[in-house]
Amino acid sequence: MGRLFGTDGVRGVANADLTAEMALGLSVAAAHVLAEAGTFEGHRPTAVVGRDPRASGEFLEAAVVAGLASAGVDVLRVGVLPTPAVAYLTGALGADLGVMLSASHNAMPDNGIKFFARGGHKLADELEDRIESVYAEHRTGAPWDRPTGAGVGRVRDYAEGFDRYVAHLIGVLPNRLDGLKIVLDEAHGAAARVSPEAFARAGAEIVTIGAEPDGLNINDGCGSTHLGQLKAAVVEHGADLGIAHDGDADRCLAVDHTGAEVDGDQILAVLALAMRERSALRHDTVVATVMSNLGFKLAMEREGIQVVQTGVGDRYVLEEMKDKGFALGGEQSGHVIILDHATTGDGTLTGLMLAARVAQSGRTLQDLTSVMERLPQVLINVSDVDRARVATSAELATAVAEAERELGSTGRVLLRPSGTEPLVRVMVEAADIEQARSVAGRLADSVKSALG
Repeated sequence: MGRLFGTDGVRGVANADLTAEMALGLSVAAAHVLAEAGTFEGHRPTAVVGRDPRASGEFLEAAVVAGLASAGVDVLRVGVLPTPAVAYLTGALGADLGVMLSASHNAMPDNGIKFFARGGHKLADELEDRIESVYAEHRTGAPWDRPTGAGVGRVRDYAEGFDRYVAHLIGVLPNRLDGLKIVLDEAHGAAARVSPEAFARAGAEIVTIGAEPDGLNINDGCGSTHLGQLKAAVVEHGADLGIAHDGDADRCLAVDHTGAEVDGDQILAVLALAMRERSALRHDTVVATVMSNLGFKLAMEREGIQVVQTGVGDRYVLEEMKDKGFALGGEQSGHVIILDHATTGDGTLTGLMLAARVAQSGRTLQDLTSVMERLPQVLINVSDVDRARVATSAELATAVAEAERELGSTGRVLLRPSGTEPLVRVMVEAADIEQARSVAGRLADSVKSALG
């Protein structure tokens, strides 16, 4: 069995890779591992369990709840809510564990399981490794130590979670959204009720699309991975801006009043300046990944804001933020973490904060995002190569050095081995798109030559 936990929980095709038996077994294993770690010591443990609207989430939720209760954990079942809502409620309710069933922006047949520790933070790598190990051990027949009688967990629905989360979102906004007309694309996902309710309570006039989940249509031609409908709707309705979420609403992309896309880098830039203005940007620093556009970094440097870069993945952004005490971080894909108010990327919160800046400033989103200019970026995936030798190939190092000399300070090169496939990602940024394509093509050829 290969490693189950990826950078964002366990994910796969529901009922093929991710089965009810696996969901139950991982949940029991998580309960035992956290008990051994002392998390439950001195009290009766509680878990918050939520899901996105995928059809498979219904049986997987039942399996997770059964597994936790069979291990002596009381369960608060919050139903269909965004991933950041489950994280928030885990912390706000003092629960020992949170479980979210979602495959985020993936197509409907996929699903996933993500565990949160006490406080709503992602589990440490060593705990995930231990859960996987314990699950594998008992999957082969080792018996569990099972409570009986009053020791088994109790299960109840916690419908109050919806209002409690929405109230939290409204409570942290720096100003209201009165006067704004906003189109919301909910990706037929977990925020289909939460996001419209939050924006409306904050004072915005809203138009919703992709807000009728039926268990089968999540992310289907809509949401943050398919912005076409949102762009058209913003222009059609004469809206001030549009907000798009993914299936579990932990990310946010936007569209300005002209229908132009606003990516995660631009959102970070706007929020960084807004937070600094109200003295909320600690250390005048924002955390981003190495995949962020060079235009973002240059803009922040020009504005006197430091950019700290991490490896790709919002968990690495979050680790850096927690370690150094930074307040804002995120990814180009729209995972934005505002650590004073959330322990994970929160698409609804990000959208609200972005709209709040538009309302407070009296400027259009297009004007606000003009603080940075996105440099042309070309990405080529080079397959069937030995990704392990990226860092040690002298031939490749020479090719990269030549490319960097050609680009100078107005461009950038990044070679990144895939974490799951035998391929290397070649990314080149330059002031001119043709130069970016030319350099990327030559580097891709060098990767094939050196590592093929």
